[in-house]
Amino acid sequence: MFAIAAREFRAYFSTPLGWISLGAWLLVTGFFFGWSMDLYSAVSLQTASNPFGDPIDLEAYLITPFFGNWAVVLIFLCPALSMRLFAEERSTGSFDLLRSSGVSSAELVLGKYLGALGFLTVAFLATLHYPLLLMRWAEPDLGVLLSCYFGMYLLAAAFLAVGLVASSMTRSQVVALLSSFAVLMVLWIMGLGEGAQDQGWRDWISDVSMLPRVQPMLRGLIHGADVVYFLSVILFLLFVAQQRLELERWQ
Repeated sequence: MFAIAAREFRAYFSTPLGWISLGAWLLVTGFFFGWSMDLYSAVSLQTASNPFGDPIDLEAYLITPFFGNWAVVLIFLCPALSMRLFAEERSTGSFDLLRSSGVSSAELVLGKYLGALGFLTVAFLATLHYPLLLMRWAEPDLGVLLSCYFGMYLLAAAFLAVGLVASSMTRSQVVALLSSFAVLMVLWIMGLGEGAQDQGWRDWISDVSMLPRVQPMLRGLIHGADVVYFLSVILFLLFVAQQRLELERWQ
């Protein structure tokens, strides 16, 4: 399993896909960081000129919106990272060799998922200069920063599991990319429906959609139920991918 994970992790850095994805991730998140900083500075100047104005909350006006925008980027990034995990093996014919090597379906799924998650971890670590820059001129709440990173990492891990399932269903990387992107967009739209008037609809959205689960973490609130939800979703999706491979093995 760990050998497969290491191979998948190295594959991202030996192909243009990994470097392009990492560069695009840093470029877009850097844009959001600069935009959030400019917006916060403008609001702060307006507030400073008003002697009766309330002080600006750094977490509410800068940190939470900045990390909230990451969800949009991850909807594009995670399908791009996961589309090749199984589809590429099938298209090149190496998937049959891998299955005949004695590796179980569970080890194959976990190995590929951990390899992709390792690259995603590197992408997150590459953004640590944003909070470091922020701490040079302000005093952000370290707990809120850690909670935001934790929430976004759980969301990204769940998105990656969705892409893994999509890749296990097809031999086309394009189909895997588009299908996982479509599923994540549906989840995004469902999250926007949390403000619906009907109470039953709002409750159903809160139970199913991922985005309402991560929003408290962007405010520094980590609920055990939300963490269990994400871990359950990830384990369930990995189980679906494993069962898909088992079905193919017996056909």
